[in-house]
Amino acid sequence: MRVARRFTALSLPLLLALAACGSPAEEPAADQSSSTGEFPVTVADARGDVTIEEKPTRIISLSPSLTEILFEVGAGDQVVAVDEYSNYPPEAPTTDLSGFTPNVEAIADYEPDLVVLSDDSSDITEQLEKLHIPVLLLPAAEKLEDTFAQMELLGEATGNADEGIDAAEELRERMDAIVAEVVDDSAAGLSYYHEIDAQLYSVTSDTFIGQIYDLFGLVNIADEAEDPAGGYPQLSAEFIVEQDPDLIFVSYPGGVDDVLGRPAFATVTAVQQKNVVEVDADISSRWGPRVADFVEEVAEAIETARSE
Repeated sequence: MRVARRFTALSLPLLLALAACGSPAEEPAADQSSSTGEFPVTVADARGDVTIEEKPTRIISLSPSLTEILFEVGAGDQVVAVDEYSNYPPEAPTTDLSGFTPNVEAIADYEPDLVVLSDDSSDITEQLEKLHIPVLLLPAAEKLEDTFAQMELLGEATGNADEGIDAAEELRERMDAIVAEVVDDSAAGLSYYHEIDAQLYSVTSDTFIGQIYDLFGLVNIADEAEDPAGGYPQLSAEFIVEQDPDLIFVSYPGGVDDVLGRPAFATVTAVQQKNVVEVDADISSRWGPRVADFVEEVAEAIETARSE
């Protein structure tokens, strides 16, 4: 188990003063649950158990999704810096810090007492921990349950355990309600194609994005691709035309006009019925609390398609 400790210039004198004037009965019990807002707490990230000794008040997030989760669970006031792509919520303290090529010195300049990130390709976690900076590594969610779990974990790690539990439950209930209003026999069986970019890259049902569509019983044409490419295959125009999806979702600006203007797609059902929908690129690619907004966009597209 790794222990994440935070020390300030006042920590040792303060602890000595408390020990000198407090009686045994007044000493806090060790390992209190963070549901009561007390520390230390132990949570499990991608590498194992991490013990956080004190409630963090200077958090850095190097992941847009984790930034959104931190604010959703009530830890926004504790966040002092976020990476360059963390553009939501509006009050997030966006900086030029990079989550892809993080710079240890630049991060340390903010004097963080907790850094959360989703990628460790540059071994940044080890470098930060050598500087005694606590780190939580929470990779991209592979399934919806991962989103709920990360909400609860970050709530607990930041001293907002109850808020984390509530946020996860509210998100789950909202998504369930959206799906329940749409799913019936007329929705199940509709086929779709999700286009990430104009190069015809898509997603299979094994991806986090694909699982959102699965909630509605939609059929993903990319699942039939010969080379799934880890869940993100590049399809051919001929393949897409042959599969003839009922719905097309694009997650890049101008994608709708691009798809509708392709002569090769003229016979595709989704194009003929103009059931080509642009979904917000940030919302559809992040696994944070706005995943419910993505679910809502898909629901609206289904309702439009089956009313044709």
